[in-house]
Amino acid sequence: MPRGAAGEPEVSKIQNLLARRVPGYSLDQAFYTDPDVYQHDLDNIFYRDWLFAIPTCELEKAGSYVTHTVGDYRIVIVRGADNQIRAFHNTCRHRGSVLCKAEKGHVPKLVCPYHQWTYELDGSLLWARDMGPDFDPSLHGLRTVHCRELVGIVYVCLADEAPDFETFADTARPYLEPHDLGNAKIAFESSIIEKGNWKLVWENNRECYHCGGNHPALCRTFPDDPAITGIEGGDTPPNMQAHFDRCERAGLPSQFYLHVDGQYRLARMPLKEGAESYTLDGKSAVRRWLGRAPFADAGSLLKFHYPTTWNHFLADHSIVFRVTPVSPTETEVVTKWLVHKDAVEGVDYDVKRLSEVWLATNDEDRRVVEDNQQGINSPAYVPGPLSAIQEAGVLQFADWYCNTLATRTAPVVAAAE
Repeated sequence: MPRGAAGEPEVSKIQNLLARRVPGYSLDQAFYTDPDVYQHDLDNIFYRDWLFAIPTCELEKAGSYVTHTVGDYRIVIVRGADNQIRAFHNTCRHRGSVLCKAEKGHVPKLVCPYHQWTYELDGSLLWARDMGPDFDPSLHGLRTVHCRELVGIVYVCLADEAPDFETFADTARPYLEPHDLGNAKIAFESSIIEKGNWKLVWENNRECYHCGGNHPALCRTFPDDPAITGIEGGDTPPNMQAHFDRCERAGLPSQFYLHVDGQYRLARMPLKEGAESYTLDGKSAVRRWLGRAPFADAGSLLKFHYPTTWNHFLADHSIVFRVTPVSPTETEVVTKWLVHKDAVEGVDYDVKRLSEVWLATNDEDRRVVEDNQQGINSPAYVPGPLSAIQEAGVLQFADWYCNTLATRTAPVVAAAE
């Protein structure tokens, strides 16, 4: 949250922007460019909500760790000797040095490279040299970050008091369990910086109005159909309901679900007729499937959870995406392709064939987001109307974002004279 009197102009700015928003239109320029709005997004969304961090399979054994940066916060996520996954602020309790500098690795203990203060994998301080007889190590363990594992996915929360996680977990668990993410491994991963505001990355993701003109590889298997790409409730088309019913009879929860506040959605959507996976020929990319899908054309379980992740869970493999703001006009997008841990590269799958559709799609999305940002930077930009048919998902995201800020932005109260 904005801190003290210095935050009051920022709060007033946000309130004014929200007050003049025109429903059904794109947002004002400041939402995509202004450093104060960017900081407000970090303070009131990214520092307060549950954030997707990594798939559990990245932490293969005790001592495996992954680092992650969100705004001003550096964190380290580690699997302990007791097999429990925990997250800590990546800051030594001595003089604040970064503990783990690599993106990922394996260590028997967490050791500060500055003065070698040594922490157990559960964050407790094990050893600190020459601190005197009155020094109490129990008072100087690593500061914890809220951390939850949900059937193969790790979420973290930077808030002092984390919001409810169980409602989401209870809803998502039955959809995710058939995909057996606990028995996955990362076959390939990519990280790109899109030179656009994080909200533009999400808005682009939430519609396929642009797909036909920009995503030739993806459109071989992913339907360019507003009922699939932008549905946010209402009547379900008969062909989609038939797909839901077929999957549910086979033990795959599939029905469209959108949480009441709009923060997350789950639905098992069909691919194009005859398509099994995101490949150029439409056939499965992995011979040894990840999960328990009873048929190859089960479609893709589409899951999003604002503000950090959208996902595609297919019959043969899964793809997870993580969105992290870097600056007012830069966003990191990390993509990871998950396959069964026993699938053998070169035998059960070919990495190029597995990844080429979404590598191309990500690069195409990067281009359109960057073009969008450059146009919005112009003094001539004014918010434009959105298509209720093709951009219902963009409207839904904008509503969630603005409602979240409105709820969390306290009104400025003038001091008594």
